[in-house]
Amino acid sequence: MSLAPQYLLRQPNLPIAESWAPLDDRDLVEVPLLGSVAAGVPIDACIDAGSVEVPRRMVKRNTYALRVRGNSMIDCNIFDGDVIIIERRESAENGETAVVMINDQEVTLKKLYIEKSGVRLQPANEAMPPIHLKNSDIQVLGLVMGVVRQTDLAA
Repeated sequence: MSLAPQYLLRQPNLPIAESWAPLDDRDLVEVPLLGSVAAGVPIDACIDAGSVEVPRRMVKRNTYALRVRGNSMIDCNIFDGDVIIIERRESAENGETAVVMINDQEVTLKKLYIEKSGVRLQPANEAMPPIHLKNSDIQVLGLVMGVVRQTDLAA
């Protein structure tokens, strides 16, 4: 038995998605899968060639995808192995979930907060501490626009 691909629809003004929407090939577009991002301790930036198909409604003009490695964002429903859809941006507002490069070499996925003393990269996992840095030590690479998760519904 084969199930048609579906995606979870987020309902306005509700904290979690409430319904599944059918998805067919016409609804999908390819975006480049550029590598991995740490959701935990920052890792060296790496680039992998490849692509991933995502729902068209997740794609903006400068969109790419990264595979998540780690568990620092689990309270935002971003888990190890997920693929996140990123809109390339150079800045983020307080509380936005961003991909950030630290000291031109390591990348991480965290909520970004600008404070008087610098920048706080806040994990969405109570078991992990925030990372405090100077503004000059970070570069915002993009903001999370969506999450793609493959599940095994047949199991």
